[in-house]
Amino acid sequence: MRLFSIFLIMLWGVSLAAQENTQTVQPTIMVIPFAKEDEQLRTALEKNEALRIAVSKVKEGFDDRGYSTIDFRSKLNQLGNDQVMESDNVTSLKQMVIELSGADIFVEVEVQKNRSSSGNSVAVVLSAYDAYSSESLANKVGTSPKFYSEDYAKLTTRALGDNVEELLNTIQLKFDDIVANGRTITMNIGFSQASEYDMDSEVGVDEDLLSDVIEDWLYDNSFGNYYHLQGITATKMIVDAFKVPLRDDKGRNFRVSRLASQFRKDFSELGLEITRDVQGNRIFLTIN
Repeated sequence: MRLFSIFLIMLWGVSLAAQENTQTVQPTIMVIPFAKEDEQLRTALEKNEALRIAVSKVKEGFDDRGYSTIDFRSKLNQLGNDQVMESDNVTSLKQMVIELSGADIFVEVEVQKNRSSSGNSVAVVLSAYDAYSSESLANKVGTSPKFYSEDYAKLTTRALGDNVEELLNTIQLKFDDIVANGRTITMNIGFSQASEYDMDSEVGVDEDLLSDVIEDWLYDNSFGNYYHLQGITATKMIVDAFKVPLRDDKGRNFRVSRLASQFRKDFSELGLEITRDVQGNRIFLTIN
């Protein structure tokens, strides 16, 4: 009996460990409306009832599955009227909202109304992107049957069908891969015209080639030790894939700017003066 009890306790412990290991990390998602280049995001949403319905239904579908969602309009309002009015660039305004939201993934919703003599229909295009890198993760297109109806809100609901569920399943698979293997950023490392260094310069007490020292740094600081060089010359190194974790060691969203600062700090110990420029998931480093 004692042995049987010990066996049950061990089995229970293994079961709990398995549950912990298989626990899924879910992304935080924001659903946003699609807007043309000459159209404001707020205007696109407010003047199109079918689009409002689609955005609401998609967000509702994610909520029903237990995912954390962020309300687009509340984040847009947080920017303030001045910033919204001053930003006539749809792309930059969208990026500001996404950065403010802190979402892991954003889903763009587009509604296309189709009128014909045989009836009207609606096509809903759902496009999911990694908020960090803008990498496309999933796409779904749903089309409603044709009806002799001007009720595009109802046609929009019909067009969505099971597409939200299918899109979310694909998103989760892609996000699981990000959690396991990291996100991808790029790095461009070059030299100013006045720099006394190039990739063949010998640095440090061991007088290693600068290019070798940089590659060692890339290996040591990449997530899973994964990076890939697109090319290297005496004056430039292009890293077209450098993996970073989803979160930092404090559980916060990983910031590319911190990685650039770390590079700058580490190489200043070798006597190098480095300036940095961070644009989204791209880092530009210049050795002066």
